[in-house]
Amino acid sequence: MKDTESAMGRSGQSPPGESIATDQWPRLETVEVTTGPDPVAAIIWLHGLGADGHDFESAVPQLAWPGAPALRWVFPHAPMRAVTINGGMQMRAWYDILSINSDRGHDAAGIAKSVSQVASLVQREQRRGIHPHRVVVAGFSQGGAIAIHLVLRYSQRLAGLIALSTYMVHSDRLRGQAHPINRDLPVFMGHGSMDGVVPVLMGMAAAEELRAWGYAPEWHDYPMGHAVCPEEIAHIRAWLGKQLA
Repeated sequence: MKDTESAMGRSGQSPPGESIATDQWPRLETVEVTTGPDPVAAIIWLHGLGADGHDFESAVPQLAWPGAPALRWVFPHAPMRAVTINGGMQMRAWYDILSINSDRGHDAAGIAKSVSQVASLVQREQRRGIHPHRVVVAGFSQGGAIAIHLVLRYSQRLAGLIALSTYMVHSDRLRGQAHPINRDLPVFMGHGSMDGVVPVLMGMAAAEELRAWGYAPEWHDYPMGHAVCPEEIAHIRAWLGKQLA
């Protein structure tokens, strides 16, 4: 499974309303691209298992829409860790995976730590002058699962969520922790209909759960595997243009 979540080149117990703790873990290293001086919005984009923060860096020019303001793109590197499903190999991963087929196969402590570390990046944007309501959190595959956990639980209004080729983990726990301030948050979900790593049915199930909880995700599927495609990039570009115009 190593590198199969690279798309471009090839839980905590907090109750609703409680802020995600962000000061107990080292800050993640990041790759940053700024499209102009004095950015007025930010997109924090999480890569998939075995990839790194450079994975979607090349997509930035393709995601620029006419009249787009100056943006800061933040691509964090997940920590290096042993991944059980890959024979214990060390690779960049947001959490350990024992099995992709059940919640018990996903490392709850690792998920909580990664959510905390990414939340600290949202807070850093606020210190830089970009309010959370101008921050989009995006993620591909394993990174998408972290993005969902963070955005639903975050106690300040965000600009939106992009969840690509991903799934939901520990959904029962997450439903009870979801913060109402982001209940009507714009959500973009895209998935390959021929995905052999994260089957499209897992992405569809995540979208259905969100709908059942009162969210209104915008769903797209594409004739591709575990990747992104030009049509998906075009749809994301249009969606970002609506949210961050």
